[in-house]
Amino acid sequence: MAEHNDLGIKGEELALAFLIKKGYSILEKNFRFGKNEVDIIAEKDGFVVIVEVKTRSSKYYGDPENFVTMKKQSFMIRAANHYIHKYNRQEEVRFDVIAVLVSTYGNSISHIEDAFYPTL
Repeated sequence: MAEHNDLGIKGEELALAFLIKKGYSILEKNFRFGKNEVDIIAEKDGFVVIVEVKTRSSKYYGDPENFVTMKKQSFMIRAANHYIHKYNRQEEVRFDVIAVLVSTYGNSISHIEDAFYPTL
C-alpha cells in the first residue's frame, strides 16, 4: 500500500480513538454512497456527526483542514443525506473536520466542530 494511504489510515485510527475518548459513539467508518464517502459517522449529544479526517505529515503545504474543499464537502453532504434517509435518523446533523498531524516528533489532533454548513 502507498505510504500516503498508510498515513491516512493511521490518521483515521487516531481520530476514532480521539472521538471515543471524548464520548462519541461511532456509527459508521468509511461510509460510502456511490463515489461519495464519509470517513466517520458518530453520535453525541443528540447530533449525528459527519466527520472528515485530514491527515498530513507536516504543515508545509498548509493546515490539513484547509484541504476539505467545496467539492469534498458536497460529496460528504450527499453521503450524509443518504445515510440519514437510509437509517431514518431524526437528530440534527453536524459536519466536523478532524485535522491530524503525524510526525516523528509526535502526533497532534485538532477537532473543528461545525466546520461547514450544507448549502442548498
